[in-house]
Amino acid sequence: MDDWLASVGAAAAADVTAPEELLGEYLPLLADAAINGRRPDSFELDAVRELGRRAAAEGVTARRAVDLYLSAAWRLWRQLPVVERSSDPEKVRRAAEAVLRVLDDAISVLVAGHQAERRAMIRQEETLRVEFVDDLLRGDADVSRMVVRAEPFGIDLGKPHQVALVAPLDEDGAADRVAIALERAVVERFGDREVLVATKDGRVVVVAPGGSVAPEVGTAIQQDLRRRELPGRWRVAAGRAFPGAYGVARSYEEALEALTFADRLGLDADVVHARDLLVYRVLGRDQAALVDLVRDVLTPLDRVRGGADVLLETLREYFAAGEVATEAARRLHVSVRTVTYRLARVAQLTGHSVAQPDQRFALHAAVLGARLLEWPGRALPAEQ
Repeated sequence: MDDWLASVGAAAAADVTAPEELLGEYLPLLADAAINGRRPDSFELDAVRELGRRAAAEGVTARRAVDLYLSAAWRLWRQLPVVERSSDPEKVRRAAEAVLRVLDDAISVLVAGHQAERRAMIRQEETLRVEFVDDLLRGDADVSRMVVRAEPFGIDLGKPHQVALVAPLDEDGAADRVAIALERAVVERFGDREVLVATKDGRVVVVAPGGSVAPEVGTAIQQDLRRRELPGRWRVAAGRAFPGAYGVARSYEEALEALTFADRLGLDADVVHARDLLVYRVLGRDQAALVDLVRDVLTPLDRVRGGADVLLETLREYFAAGEVATEAARRLHVSVRTVTYRLARVAQLTGHSVAQPDQRFALHAAVLGARLLEWPGRALPAEQ
């Protein structure tokens, strides 16, 4: 490149704070067009397209790359010998037209190359994100490698994190669309580090900071869903916060289990917390023992006319009301006398009285187990 073209390129690069190397052979193309009227060949434009891809890969925005080319063009025009030495207006017009054509061609392919590279980078980033999230939630990957892989996503696996799952409750919910909106909302609320939003198995996965100073992620996400008026109805399940790479997997397992329990228990809540369902996790760990408990304690209620439903509902509301008969009566829309009669009938049939602490505990655990097993609506498994 001639010295004057080199000075043009250096000045343009300094003007827009962009690497001078991104100009490539662009300035000689402009000079050749102005002096000889030649338009670039396809291979020369292909080289400019590659420079656009290089700019994207180096983190130079499309706007800054275009500014570099525009700055170089007007600086070159001001110093063109054919313009400086000619007093022929027609000659100047032809030179300007040739330069503008090359400028238009070059910027067009420059931007196209930049956009192509950005799309490829986004696809690659999304692929890496999906793979990282899958490994992180599975919890069986090499910890040292996970720490390294987490760094580009701004995740410090030494700190506590909690996982929230956002699951559609109707057919209007599209996880991919909601994930895009939620990512913006989560970043606004928690910051652009220590958060990760992805989709998995038709649900949106949110990994957010945990600990005492962190906002309650499940409630916060549900608030953002409502505020943004996203289509469909969504349930958010939040696991507890745990430190370390395995802690993320553990929180995810809790959130997933909370969703499962919410469905099986027929909960109407839009937000469920794993900490509130721990008793169901304990009961559900030993399915055989749970079935035995429900069978031995509650199946005698089936002897009453109409089945066990009425007495079982009374027990549920009694325990939900903090074992206060007046509050249970209000919830059931019956008299307190009716509640006390039904509880006495339960004691008569089952041999377990709510007045005795050990028997009350067995009754309460059995009632929770019945709900988990969907009894009496669903028959208990046969004894083995």
